[in-house]
Amino acid sequence: MPESVDRRVMAFDFGTRRIGVAVGQEMLGSGQPAAMIPARDGIPDWSQIEALIAEWRPDLVVVGLPLNMDDSENEMCARARKFGKRLHGRYHVPVEMVDERLTSFEAKGDVMSAGGSRDYGRHGVDDRAAVLILETFFNNQ
Repeated sequence: MPESVDRRVMAFDFGTRRIGVAVGQEMLGSGQPAAMIPARDGIPDWSQIEALIAEWRPDLVVVGLPLNMDDSENEMCARARKFGKRLHGRYHVPVEMVDERLTSFEAKGDVMSAGGSRDYGRHGVDDRAAVLILETFFNNQ
Protein backbone atom coordinates (compact mmCIF):
# COMPACT_ATOMS: atom_id res chain seq x y z
CA MET A 1 0.00 0.00 0.00
CA PRO A 2 1.31 3.51 -0.77
CA GLU A 3 2.57 5.77 1.98
CA SER A 4 -0.42 7.30 3.75
CA VAL A 5 0.25 10.82 2.41
CA ASP A 6 0.12 9.50 -1.16
CA ARG A 7 -3.20 7.66 -0.84
CA ARG A 8 -5.97 8.17 -3.36
CA VAL A 9 -9.16 8.52 -1.38
CA MET A 10 -12.76 8.33 -2.59
CA ALA A 11 -15.59 9.79 -0.51
CA PHE A 12 -19.30 9.01 -0.60
CA ASP A 13 -22.17 11.16 0.63
CA PHE A 14 -24.78 8.44 1.09
CA GLY A 15 -28.41 9.32 0.47
CA THR A 16 -31.62 7.50 -0.27
CA ARG A 17 -32.16 9.27 -3.63
CA ARG A 18 -28.62 10.23 -4.64
CA ILE A 19 -25.09 9.34 -3.60
CA GLY A 20 -22.45 11.98 -4.12
CA VAL A 21 -18.90 10.88 -4.91
CA ALA A 22 -15.63 12.81 -4.66
CA VAL A 23 -11.99 11.87 -5.10
CA GLY A 24 -8.73 13.31 -3.95
CA GLN A 25 -5.16 12.64 -3.00
CA GLU A 26 -4.19 12.86 0.63
CA MET A 27 -0.96 14.71 -0.16
CA LEU A 28 -2.96 17.59 -1.69
CA GLY A 29 -5.57 17.58 1.07
CA SER A 30 -8.42 18.53 -1.23
CA GLY A 31 -11.04 16.76 -3.28
CA GLN A 32 -12.98 17.18 -6.48
CA PRO A 33 -16.49 16.05 -7.38
CA ALA A 34 -16.54 12.77 -9.32
CA ALA A 35 -20.20 11.79 -9.71
CA MET A 36 -23.75 11.87 -8.45
CA ILE A 37 -25.21 8.39 -8.58
CA PRO A 38 -28.98 7.94 -8.47
CA ALA A 39 -30.22 5.58 -5.78
CA ARG A 40 -33.53 3.91 -5.15
CA ASP A 41 -34.19 3.88 -1.40
CA GLY A 42 -30.44 4.00 -0.82
CA ILE A 43 -29.56 1.27 -3.30
CA PRO A 44 -27.28 2.53 -6.07
CA ASP A 45 -26.56 1.12 -9.47
CA TRP A 46 -23.53 -0.86 -8.31
CA SER A 47 -22.13 -0.98 -11.85
CA GLN A 48 -21.68 2.83 -11.73
CA ILE A 49 -19.79 2.57 -8.45
CA GLU A 50 -17.72 -0.30 -9.83
CA ALA A 51 -16.76 1.85 -12.83
CA LEU A 52 -15.67 4.70 -10.53
CA ILE A 53 -13.65 2.34 -8.33
CA ALA A 54 -11.97 0.90 -11.45
CA GLU A 55 -11.25 4.36 -12.85
CA TRP A 56 -9.87 6.01 -9.71
CA ARG A 57 -8.50 2.90 -7.91
CA PRO A 58 -8.75 4.39 -4.41
CA ASP A 59 -6.49 3.15 -1.63
CA LEU A 60 -9.20 4.10 0.87
CA VAL A 61 -12.89 4.92 0.78
CA VAL A 62 -14.60 7.22 3.28
CA VAL A 63 -18.35 7.36 3.83
CA GLY A 64 -20.10 10.24 5.54
CA LEU A 65 -21.77 9.40 8.85
CA PRO A 66 -24.71 11.77 9.45
CA LEU A 67 -24.58 11.94 13.25
CA ASN A 68 -27.10 13.98 15.19
CA MET A 69 -25.82 17.20 16.74
CA ASP A 70 -25.69 15.47 20.16
CA ASP A 71 -23.37 12.74 18.71
CA SER A 72 -26.13 10.15 18.73
CA GLU A 73 -26.80 7.94 15.74
CA ASN A 74 -30.00 7.73 13.72
CA GLU A 75 -31.48 5.49 11.02
CA MET A 76 -29.40 7.16 8.28
CA CYS A 77 -26.23 6.35 10.23
CA ALA A 78 -27.14 2.66 10.20
CA ARG A 79 -27.84 2.83 6.46
CA ALA A 80 -24.58 4.68 5.76
CA ARG A 81 -22.65 2.08 7.78
CA LYS A 82 -24.35 -0.70 5.82
CA PHE A 83 -23.42 1.04 2.56
CA GLY A 84 -19.79 1.25 3.75
CA LYS A 85 -19.78 -2.47 4.60
CA ARG A 86 -21.14 -3.27 1.15
CA LEU A 87 -18.40 -1.17 -0.48
CA HIS A 88 -15.78 -3.08 1.50
CA GLY A 89 -17.36 -6.44 0.74
CA ARG A 90 -17.77 -5.83 -2.99
CA TYR A 91 -14.52 -4.02 -3.77
CA HIS A 92 -12.18 -5.14 -0.96
CA VAL A 93 -11.07 -1.58 -0.23
CA PRO A 94 -10.63 -0.23 3.31
CA VAL A 95 -13.57 1.92 4.41
CA GLU A 96 -13.67 4.56 7.14
CA MET A 97 -16.68 6.47 8.40
CA VAL A 98 -16.36 10.27 8.71
CA ASP A 99 -18.57 12.62 10.73
CA GLU A 100 -20.47 14.59 8.10
CA ARG A 101 -22.67 16.81 10.25
CA LEU A 102 -23.74 19.92 8.36
CA THR A 103 -21.91 19.05 5.12
CA SER A 104 -25.14 18.95 3.09
CA PHE A 105 -26.19 22.29 4.60
CA GLU A 106 -22.80 23.80 3.73
CA ALA A 107 -22.90 22.27 0.24
CA LYS A 108 -26.34 23.79 -0.41
CA GLY A 109 -24.98 27.18 0.63
CA ASP A 110 -22.00 26.76 -1.71
CA VAL A 111 -24.28 25.87 -4.63
CA MET A 112 -26.64 28.77 -3.93
CA SER A 113 -23.79 31.29 -3.60
CA ALA A 114 -22.41 30.08 -6.95
CA GLY A 115 -25.73 30.89 -8.63
CA GLY A 116 -27.41 27.49 -8.33
CA SER A 117 -31.13 27.08 -7.86
CA ARG A 118 -33.16 25.63 -5.04
CA ASP A 119 -33.54 22.43 -7.10
CA TYR A 120 -30.44 21.10 -5.36
CA GLY A 121 -30.50 17.60 -6.85
CA ARG A 122 -29.44 18.76 -10.30
CA HIS A 123 -26.81 21.24 -9.20
CA GLY A 124 -24.09 19.30 -7.45
CA VAL A 125 -25.06 19.40 -3.79
CA ASP A 126 -24.46 15.69 -3.23
CA ASP A 127 -21.08 15.55 -4.91
CA ARG A 128 -20.11 18.86 -3.23
CA ALA A 129 -21.07 17.31 0.12
CA ALA A 130 -18.81 14.34 -0.75
CA VAL A 131 -15.94 16.82 -1.34
CA LEU A 132 -16.57 18.33 2.10
CA ILE A 133 -16.60 14.85 3.68
CA LEU A 134 -13.29 14.07 1.97
CA GLU A 135 -11.71 17.33 3.07
CA THR A 136 -12.95 16.75 6.63
CA PHE A 137 -11.17 13.39 6.55
CA PHE A 138 -7.96 15.00 5.24
CA ASN A 139 -8.08 17.77 7.86
CA ASN A 140 -8.49 15.24 10.68
CA GLN A 141 -5.45 13.18 9.68
